[in-house]
Amino acid sequence: MIWNETMECMDREQLREIQSQRLVKMAEYVYYNTPFYRKKFQEMGLEPGDIKSIDDITKLPFTNKLDLRDNYPFGLAAVPMSQIVRIHASSGTTGKPVVVLYTRKDLAMWSEAISRAFTAYGAGKDDIFQVAYGYGLFTGGLGAHDGATNIGASVIPISSGNTQKQMTLMHDFGTTILCCTPSYAMFLGEAMKECPWSRDEFKLKVGVFGAEPWTEKMRKKLEESLGIKAYDIYGLSEIAGPGVGYECEHQCGTHLNEDLFYPEILDPKTGEPLPEGQFGELTFTHLTKEGMPLLRYRTHDLTALHYDKCKCGRTLVRMDRILGRCDDMLIIRGVNVFPSQIEDVILKLPEYEPHFLLTVDRVNNTDTSELKVEVKEEYFTDDMATMVGLQKKLEGELRSVIGLGFKVKLVEPKGIERSEGKAKRVIDKRNI
Repeated sequence: MIWNETMECMDREQLREIQSQRLVKMAEYVYYNTPFYRKKFQEMGLEPGDIKSIDDITKLPFTNKLDLRDNYPFGLAAVPMSQIVRIHASSGTTGKPVVVLYTRKDLAMWSEAISRAFTAYGAGKDDIFQVAYGYGLFTGGLGAHDGATNIGASVIPISSGNTQKQMTLMHDFGTTILCCTPSYAMFLGEAMKECPWSRDEFKLKVGVFGAEPWTEKMRKKLEESLGIKAYDIYGLSEIAGPGVGYECEHQCGTHLNEDLFYPEILDPKTGEPLPEGQFGELTFTHLTKEGMPLLRYRTHDLTALHYDKCKCGRTLVRMDRILGRCDDMLIIRGVNVFPSQIEDVILKLPEYEPHFLLTVDRVNNTDTSELKVEVKEEYFTDDMATMVGLQKKLEGELRSVIGLGFKVKLVEPKGIERSEGKAKRVIDKRNI
């Protein structure tokens, strides 16, 4: 099924004309409404009138996560806060979150994008969605909720956790569509084997999984354990949230909603555009957003784009699976984690050396994280109660700043191996 055939299957020449019209308007919009971009334009000797078509997008300035952090919380707003009806946030490179702002029109645009995704998965008004993404500042829960509501489906806003209740409601309410992270879906698959009902007694048919990387191997495991068809949904808070991209029934790439978010693939080092099919850094420009539009936002995701028409009939560009990132960000249980965040926390506390080793693994289909940290000589002691106190203090501070629980293991000074080259701060053992 196709939600918006006009836009999703449009002739590419027509689509390009729409993109050009919207980019011209957006360049003028941010120049007059966002001081950050007006200053950027002026520094580059650029005027809104210099943008005449989508071909001129390379003239526009880049935006990165550091810009969002530096303008925390509302410095990139293009409208008065009286017009902002939703605020979401995700973890950034320091304790300050990356804030994103939405007007009513922005929320409608986001719901449109997710509706396209859900419809591509075969969902409709007769379905019952169980949204097990986290609700709150994270975009997953409310984003999926609004998209399912927009197509007329029923929604169970259960959020994440409480697995026993998840299984009970999934069975009793007749859930047909499950939305959550792939790792939590694996956990639910195991729980289904242990619950009082057989898999045949569930009505589940489709899984919508995102917020963390996963592979074809994991897709097959999910489909086998839950008896479903598993689909990937792509998004990032800075651009909208889930629904920036989605798979169709052929699953030969992720269709990007390029009438709303214009994608480019750049050389990560030079910032120069790369040709079709070549892997590089994915960059997005908002074409319709009002509240906090971004120009050429560098995602650091490494992928490639393909513009040939899909077998499903959609002409929207298709993106390959994300190969990785051109920075050091980790995604642990759906939370963005940077080694620099951890270092920042450790350096603020007097008891610890700035030497640590983070080991990330996946046990029983759930991400685990162990953080070894050196204690300064004057604080290191054989007194167990004192050391436990130091451990709990650091764990609490990490959870407060990063929003994720770490298992902290304190070691004596010089207890972590030194390197003559670049320090090894992270060991990721996950095979997903």
